[in-house]
Amino acid sequence: MTIDLTASLDAAKRLLQIEADAVRALAPRVNGDFAQALETLLRVRGHVIVTGVGKSGHIARKISSTLASTGTPSSFLHPAEAAHGDMGMVTKDDAAILISKSGESDELWTVLPYLKLLGIPVIGFLGNVQGGLAEKCDIVLDVSVAEEGCPMNLAPTASSTAALALGDALAVALLTAKGFKPEDFAFLHPGGALGKRLSLRVADVMHTGEQIPLAKASDDLKTSIMLMTRYRLGAVCITGANGELQGIFTDGDLRRTLERNVDIAKANIGELATHNPKRILQSELVVRAVNLMEQHNIMVLPVVDERGILTGIVHMHDLLKSGIGRP
Repeated sequence: MTIDLTASLDAAKRLLQIEADAVRALAPRVNGDFAQALETLLRVRGHVIVTGVGKSGHIARKISSTLASTGTPSSFLHPAEAAHGDMGMVTKDDAAILISKSGESDELWTVLPYLKLLGIPVIGFLGNVQGGLAEKCDIVLDVSVAEEGCPMNLAPTASSTAALALGDALAVALLTAKGFKPEDFAFLHPGGALGKRLSLRVADVMHTGEQIPLAKASDDLKTSIMLMTRYRLGAVCITGANGELQGIFTDGDLRRTLERNVDIAKANIGELATHNPKRILQSELVVRAVNLMEQHNIMVLPVVDERGILTGIVHMHDLLKSGIGRP
């Protein structure tokens, strides 16, 4: 069998362009109907029930998951299972989102009367805003597309992408309206690197107390080098009489000192250290420390409290070992 790779790659590129155009066409549809849907969901005291069948069902699951993970409680309802007991998950405090490319899905027609009986608002993500479902929905959001990416214009590709994108847009609008914060996101995502990035603080991983290599500005360079060797953090922090951070002397400072042929026996660390160095508050997120260190190409970062008092020191290796991964 001979495969025409050129034709196949061209088809793939064409699909991506069609899907990009389909998503781009949604922006003008974020209008009064979208605002009405947003306001409706903001008033919901229960869950947002999202339902669809076939490819629309897969999109419904993803939208429901996105809503739930961004502060809007949501559940997916399989329309075929609804008539066999799953309607029990729907209450009068809920709202529903129906997703259908054709606007005529038989399975959704089965669910719709029960939603109406409960008196909950029904929002339609419909590819056919002239279909029968559109007449029964309280709010209709148009997710129609000019064409599918499938060469036969049959398999849902652009249409499912458009519905997914509009669902994401609605979720982001909701979290913005609710003032959803990174801390809220962390609470809902406690596992893995993502949760750690959004919850782990510098104070949780920094070296403290006797683990901090400390020196005064008047200390001789030789003693400071011995401190760097003993603590193996690649730096010595310089503090004032009240413990305030004044400077830092790092491996890089030592190399630059040696290049200048400085007399190590006579020099003191205050003359050679980096004054007013980069620092971070102990209350900051670990991922913020990683970003700062990568931005300025440094491996060690002093940690201070709100008064500027040195409270710790962190090394890039410690941050990466914490399990947050790279940003």
